[in-house]
Amino acid sequence: MGVDDEGVLNRIRRQRNEFSKGQKRLADYVLTNYEKAAFMTALKLGSEVGISESTVVRFASLIGYRGYPEFQKALAGLVQEKIHSIERIEIANGDMTQDMVIDNVLNADAEKIKMTLDNVDRNAFKAAVESIKNARSIYVVGVRSCAPLASFFAFYLKMIFPNVTEVASSNTSELFEQMMRVGENDVVIGISFPRYSMRTLKAMEFANNRNATVIAITDSKHSPMNMYSSCNLFARSDMASIVDSLVAPLSLINALIVALCLEKKEEVIGNLEMLENIWNDYSYGENDEINLLDEDLMADLRRMDE
Repeated sequence: MGVDDEGVLNRIRRQRNEFSKGQKRLADYVLTNYEKAAFMTALKLGSEVGISESTVVRFASLIGYRGYPEFQKALAGLVQEKIHSIERIEIANGDMTQDMVIDNVLNADAEKIKMTLDNVDRNAFKAAVESIKNARSIYVVGVRSCAPLASFFAFYLKMIFPNVTEVASSNTSELFEQMMRVGENDVVIGISFPRYSMRTLKAMEFANNRNATVIAITDSKHSPMNMYSSCNLFARSDMASIVDSLVAPLSLINALIVALCLEKKEEVIGNLEMLENIWNDYSYGENDEINLLDEDLMADLRRMDE
């Protein structure tokens, strides 16, 4: 792993407990004000925090950089990413008329899927599929705008695996109550995008401490979700207005579901047939689904199994 593979902010978060008192003040300042810190000299940054220039330089080396200039460059990269994101929002909103909305939004979403595909870590994807396939129990965590993603993922995982829990709660205590049996043979999937959820992060920390396999579905290497995960899957999720674009994350989740169906073809066919029998036996005469069991889907699955 290169020095920037983890992300400068995650390096600081992970090592914070190892810092001296002055270094902790510097860490907290950078985490909160990295846009300003990126343009400060070591002397100016030290003065702002109340520590010496040499302490700032040592801090950069302590978190893995060859010196302060390389550390500063990493911070500048974060600022550049943020500027590009803001520019995209302004371009999308500034001169957009009502007639342009559908073209602009759908094209932007299509671009996010393409960017996700271009940068996907295929080894991480395969590792995630393998971990989920072999898990004793699977827990899926996502809150706020990510709750529908977690619910969608959990719904289809339940069509494949017997022990799947969608962890849904309005507070951290309820979350832990649903995860109290998590152990080393389990997989916990945390889904979170800016603004990141502290509840999801705490769930992933808890799972990591219990030696479960933790998978993060998030936006970039700078996401705090990566701190407790052994497998990171990134999808673009830029905000185009007040709405978080979660099209690319949903597409990534779809890919995981399809890959898992290919790995567990016999189980999927058996579960679908079982559901069909249950629906037939307990039908109440008012189906709220059209084509509950698609015959074409069953035929496709059987062909895969041949």
